[in-house]
Amino acid sequence: MTVTSQQVKLYMSKRTTQPQVTAAAQAGLSERTGRRIERGEHAPAQGKMRSYATRKDPFRDVWVSEIVPLLQQSPKLMAITVIEYLQKRYPGRYDNRHLRTLQRRIKHWRALFGPEHEVMFSQVHEPGRLGLSDFTELKELTLTIQGESFEHRLYHFRLAYSGWSSVQVVQGGESFPALAGGLKRALEQLGGAPLEHRSDSLSAAYKNLSAEASEDFTERYQAFCSHYGMKPTRNNRGVSHENGSIESAHGHLKTRIEQRLLLRGSSDFTSIERYQQWLDEVVESMNVGRAVRFEEEQAHLQPLPPFSGIDYQELMVRVTTASTITVALTVYSVPSRLIGSRLKVHLYDDRLIAWLGCDEVFRHRRIRPETGKRRARCIDYHHLIGSLKRKPGAFARSLFRNEMLPNDDYRAVWAHLEAAYSLPEASKRMVGILALAADHDCEQALGNHLVAQIARHEAIELKALQAQFGRTAAPIPNFSVPQHPLASYDSLLPSWGEEVSRVST
Repeated sequence: MTVTSQQVKLYMSKRTTQPQVTAAAQAGLSERTGRRIERGEHAPAQGKMRSYATRKDPFRDVWVSEIVPLLQQSPKLMAITVIEYLQKRYPGRYDNRHLRTLQRRIKHWRALFGPEHEVMFSQVHEPGRLGLSDFTELKELTLTIQGESFEHRLYHFRLAYSGWSSVQVVQGGESFPALAGGLKRALEQLGGAPLEHRSDSLSAAYKNLSAEASEDFTERYQAFCSHYGMKPTRNNRGVSHENGSIESAHGHLKTRIEQRLLLRGSSDFTSIERYQQWLDEVVESMNVGRAVRFEEEQAHLQPLPPFSGIDYQELMVRVTTASTITVALTVYSVPSRLIGSRLKVHLYDDRLIAWLGCDEVFRHRRIRPETGKRRARCIDYHHLIGSLKRKPGAFARSLFRNEMLPNDDYRAVWAHLEAAYSLPEASKRMVGILALAADHDCEQALGNHLVAQIARHEAIELKALQAQFGRTAAPIPNFSVPQHPLASYDSLLPSWGEEVSRVST
């Protein structure tokens, strides 16, 4: 009977806890064979390597003369490309049934004669030493906010030792505010900072067009890392696997997000904030399994500075005579009283805040140009309505006319007025409607009412609208408060008379 090496291994493993006869039976051996194995008198069958082929090699005539030279010239050639070349060169001789044979032959040849592969060196990570940042996209998933497609990417931070992660929604590109904002949030969640922060060659952090690698830190990124006591490093350009501690984690994160969406039953969220909260819950469930190593790593993190690092881009802009500012290719309207002022703008990934000296004067969600467009506009009619009421005729030809209309209802109203009245009259009525919406805070109700009026083919009259939606200040009520007798205070001091008598005597 031939005894295999697997049987010997199984017998010896069972023999540690079982009697000889039982171990032999479980391994499919006789008890006598078991005794011989233990005495070292039985060597398992080694087997023999077959030195001959069992079928004719279809590539025997062309392997050395044609296929090998092709592989030597272009080592990355795939088997399907080679067999298509042979099919064209030798019609009717080769078909796709030979593809698997050719794949095995080429794989064997590459293992013997092909180019050297790059070796991946596993790294030993120390607790508290290294944190990594990168951006990733959910290309295979479609998420929506209130039914509308939400184009975004994710900022992903990870500690190399424990694997603790943090994720933040990024609405724009790989900008400095996106990198710094996500990193600051992650460090605040950690309650500390690692000794070193590594990224790939992010355009947000590095001047990738610079030839001097040692000088390509941007001042903002270097100052940000220095504020938290971290040494900024990066992997070589184009070599993503050097950032493997986070690159490989992207796949696990995306899989977990996809699975949680399937469990949730919907990929639609009510707001970006709710989507971020949901992502935090997903990441937190991943971090639970890393709690032991994370607790160990927390003890090695540096304490956070008393003040947060600057995670925004600072710009200086001037308010134009049109009551607008231009920030990152987007025109924003601002209150008209700021015309001529020079504002300092803090530009974040998701918002911008404008300051006049030390006073905040404007705040808005950041708007980006749509795909295929170079610029965007964000005009709030509340900022301009005061001037429009004095010059209503300017509305029709205004550069920002369409942007001043707050939603589709008001755009439908303007289209109706433009068709029904002369341009000056249409402008006057539209400005009056916007003024009514702004002065009495009834934008939505007024818009719904006007659309219904148009559907009923009713004329739009400003006086009727003002009577219906205009609110006059409520009169101040005339309160009559009777004066109580001053002698009633005596009841609060029952011994007042006695004290006066005692003092006088």
